[in-house]
Amino acid sequence: MDNMENTETNEVQEEANINLFENLDLSKELKKALNDMEFVEMTAIQSQSIPAMIAGNDIVAQAPTGTGKTCSFGIPVVENTDTSERNVTSLILAPTRELALQIANELIRLTKYKKSIRIAVVYGGQNIDRQILALKRKPQIIVATPGRLMDHMRRKTIKLDHLKTLVLDEADEMLDMGFREDIDEILQSVPEERQTVLFSATMSREILDITKKYLKDPVKIKTTKSEVTVSSVKQYYLEVSPDNKTDVLARLIDVNDFKLSMVFCNTKKKVDELAHDLTVRGYNAMGLHGDMKQSQRDRVMREFKNGNIETLIATDVAARGIDIKDIDVVFNYDLPDDMEYYVHRIGRTGRANREGVSYSLVSRREMYRLHEIMRYTKAKIKLMTVPNVAEITNVRIQQTLNGILDILSHQKLDTYEQAILDFIENTEESYTILNIAAAFLARDSDTGDLKEIEENFSGDRRRGNSKSGNPNATRMFINVGRLDRVNVNTMRKLLNDANISDDEIYDIDIMEKFSFIEIDNSKVDDVFVALNGIMMNGRRVNTEISNTKKKNNLRSGSRDSRRSSGNNSGRGGRRKYED
Repeated sequence: MDNMENTETNEVQEEANINLFENLDLSKELKKALNDMEFVEMTAIQSQSIPAMIAGNDIVAQAPTGTGKTCSFGIPVVENTDTSERNVTSLILAPTRELALQIANELIRLTKYKKSIRIAVVYGGQNIDRQILALKRKPQIIVATPGRLMDHMRRKTIKLDHLKTLVLDEADEMLDMGFREDIDEILQSVPEERQTVLFSATMSREILDITKKYLKDPVKIKTTKSEVTVSSVKQYYLEVSPDNKTDVLARLIDVNDFKLSMVFCNTKKKVDELAHDLTVRGYNAMGLHGDMKQSQRDRVMREFKNGNIETLIATDVAARGIDIKDIDVVFNYDLPDDMEYYVHRIGRTGRANREGVSYSLVSRREMYRLHEIMRYTKAKIKLMTVPNVAEITNVRIQQTLNGILDILSHQKLDTYEQAILDFIENTEESYTILNIAAAFLARDSDTGDLKEIEENFSGDRRRGNSKSGNPNATRMFINVGRLDRVNVNTMRKLLNDANISDDEIYDIDIMEKFSFIEIDNSKVDDVFVALNGIMMNGRRVNTEISNTKKKNNLRSGSRDSRRSSGNNSGRGGRRKYED
């Protein structure tokens, strides 16, 4: 049996290795560019298209949007380009200027070490004279929208007499936009001896007609949606405002007590910010992105694999090639721009016949993208509610009790038992041992710090209770504090700069990681306008209305020094939910 399992594992490993970019027969310059882009494993459409296209075959490929199509044709176009050529040898047609620019940017990254390859992008809406200047540089590759390409062909500023490769990207979209006549005219005016490659999400009768009319014995490639479905992963989403994402992420980790988590963000900056925020809350978290040195990235990955880091926060590019079998959960802190990235992300959990789980934090403005992902993956992503204080309290109590059981089993307690008996005998109140045990449990499982945030989740943002009870005052929460080098004077200056006089400032409380201010009701909008979004010592400022009076257990250091006895994994104390 073991030999069979090993054989199966080896076959899977060999199959995975086949799909690595490093195994392609490419020039060293292009491989170096791909390495800089941190491309490791090819998608399904890339593994089928790239070798066939490099070999010179015509291709008709059906693939949904977001499956890595740009590199599917971009890599072969770059690889096959003669750097000494002074004529246009490759033409890529795209339906919109946004897509044309996206393709051109990807090609520029691929030609990072092939400086002799020149690329021009032409599209409607840009000054045509500027494009003519770019065309005078004799580009070998042109990315164009059909209408503007026709303009240049009529002006004879683009000549396609030496064209060797023609790519039609999102051909169905071009037809839907009414470009059929332009496409026919372009295809009929280019050399008959050429390579023609067509990518389309659908295969309509018109697409098939173009394929039959203009492509020669094409290689047919189809990436179906069933190939991108991850059936072993339970998928959930939570509708969350952008300002509350970190708090919701923390609650999900706490209520489930995950051991290894991966969190995906779309930008390197967000990776750094989130890693910082989770660390100051007490989480064992680190970031991973392309701006880090290779030695740093290797160290982070080694620590994560060994379980010394519980939460790894990464960009999609940096996470390519990561293969860790025991990841409990994947969080989409940001929904990915590319739908196939979603599949790659959640596929990192639920491996080795284990059931995985993923959570996506989605704002209302992003709901349309979530629906696109559901259509693309044919998966049901279920809505769930944010875990409440009671749920997290129950989890913390159970963790504490588990730790107590471990202590009871492995530690001598004579000294502590005598200390409890002395306390009961000497205190004026009549406390039982049960009372004292309950008090320890309440302290080590405390969620008092959650309650203020809980009320801020659902409370009225336009009015906060005044600490002093002043009906003319509004109490506001600001997510910067002493750790951000903020003190009363700097906060007062900020408010003064926001056109709030000292007479309109009733109170300023600076905590370790956040602050509270109490200002005149008439100045609330001024605070929102002046402070929200500004950067202070590398941190983006966010302001909220506070709906409760300040609580003593929110004071700096009130819980940072405590560690839960119900934790044997080296995780340290429970976390705080401050911004």
